[in-house]
Amino acid sequence: MKITDIKTHVVNAQMRNWIFVKVETDEGITGWGEASLEWKTRGVVGCIEDLKPFILGLDPTNIEHLYQVMVRHPFFRAGAVGYSAISGIEMACWDIYGKAVNLPVYKLLGGKVRDKIRMYDHLGGGQMDSLYNSIGDCDAMVEKALQSVAEGYSAIKVLVVPKTNWLDGKKVLNHAVTLMSAIREAVGDEVDIMIDLHGRTTPEMAIQYAKELSPFRPFFFEEPCLPENVEGMVKVSQSIDIPVATGERLVSRFQFRELLEKNACAIIQPDICHCGGLWEARKIAAMAEAYYVSVAPHNPLGPIATAAAIQFATCTPNWLIQESFRSDVKWRDEVVMNPIQVENGFVIPSERPGLGVEVDEEQAAKHPFQQEVLARYWHEDGSVADW
Repeated sequence: MKITDIKTHVVNAQMRNWIFVKVETDEGITGWGEASLEWKTRGVVGCIEDLKPFILGLDPTNIEHLYQVMVRHPFFRAGAVGYSAISGIEMACWDIYGKAVNLPVYKLLGGKVRDKIRMYDHLGGGQMDSLYNSIGDCDAMVEKALQSVAEGYSAIKVLVVPKTNWLDGKKVLNHAVTLMSAIREAVGDEVDIMIDLHGRTTPEMAIQYAKELSPFRPFFFEEPCLPENVEGMVKVSQSIDIPVATGERLVSRFQFRELLEKNACAIIQPDICHCGGLWEARKIAAMAEAYYVSVAPHNPLGPIATAAAIQFATCTPNWLIQESFRSDVKWRDEVVMNPIQVENGFVIPSERPGLGVEVDEEQAAKHPFQQEVLARYWHEDGSVADW
């Protein structure tokens, strides 16, 4: 079997453009992957076009070989844009492989280690306005939390940290406590609540937030500082009693190595659409397992990304829980056939070959590329803030 063409289909989903990657072969088997990367859509699509000449004519089932070609032959090592492009192509090749041998991808990656996949809901919902406004509206956030619980989720992720300076005062801490207190009271102790700081804070400020929010027993504390600040992540982890999670912005196992070596976190969060694909995510997870670190993949993206994440979760021993979006666009499930179904907060892995989903190209074409809503986030003095 040989790769004959690689095409991209961009689907606008308001806050994001989903980048679906279609890999075609000379045997008529087509594979689908996803390479979505916020505000880098044109760059990722262009990078996929740049990678295409390197792998046309190669066997799509020789996935390690293809990965090495895409990483090493262009000479300059890739960053987030390049690795997202690689991830989408790699994911589509696993889909082809599974279809060729009539097996779900998880069986090709080692086989089933669990029967169902626990999902958690992100209260931001994939909408920029909702993401911002919920931080300032306690009642709206509580309503979203209760809706998630009513739909069967036993775990939710919240953004309770407002715009924060390098160091800030009691006002922002009080605001975060007010939000977290209201959510915890509304959903009770049976629901796990993750707190996402989104890398907005310095280690020193993150530690102050953690000390205020610790009584509400968060499940984990995500991105308390920017992930490249490994020593800062270590400082936070050693100073608080909430497990630290990080890794959504890191690519390849090499960027995760130092975090693990220095015990900087309790949970790693590679994004299968960014880190290098399914096989690279498995390597990252295996590294983490050796350090007794669990894996909770980042996934605020489209339906193919979710399907790939389910395959990964099914076969990865130290997997913990899976992020999902359910309310970004109403037609989310219409652009794929056999979409992932969450029931009572869990997904039962599909036995369909490959990733288990197929893109409905006609439906996808109804939502062509548009400029995503821009994340323009400012402090009161007009300086740029991390969103």
